[in-house]
Amino acid sequence: MPRSRINGNFIDKTFSIVANILLRIIPTTSGEKEAFSYYRDGMSAQSEGNYAEALQNYYEAMRLEIDPYDRSYILYNIGLIHTSNGEHTKALEYYFRALERNPFLPQAFNNMAVICHYRGEQAIRQGDSEIAEAWFDQAAEYWKRAISLTPGNYIEAHNWLKITRRFE
Repeated sequence: MPRSRINGNFIDKTFSIVANILLRIIPTTSGEKEAFSYYRDGMSAQSEGNYAEALQNYYEAMRLEIDPYDRSYILYNIGLIHTSNGEHTKALEYYFRALERNPFLPQAFNNMAVICHYRGEQAIRQGDSEIAEAWFDQAAEYWKRAISLTPGNYIEAHNWLKITRRFE
């Protein structure tokens, strides 16, 4: 039984009902419908913290999905799972892949910046200020991209850029 049919969360159930209606109304191929079903089940599993199940669904959705824009969101969600698991190198790879297909994902730029900032803080704790500055500079570049795509969002990042004199 698909996960979307057994999920007890009201919001997830509502999303599933609306998604099923849209899939019936909007002309799509059976492959696109199946890919979306896996994507939806992946989101449901991910929201419950079942990351292994979510990844299985996302990988299956990637196998079926052909639209680059839709694939970008699948890749982004895979990146989120790797971030949550502390697998930052893998997460960055998936965020990059998502941005290759859709360069207008500010949330991917933000998450990449957060990882770089974290690595900069780690370098400071290890006493390597030169490496830390390189990571902070990279974080700044990603946050600038996120902010340019969605002005008014990422206020904390914007403030950090100003405080550290990295905002142009």
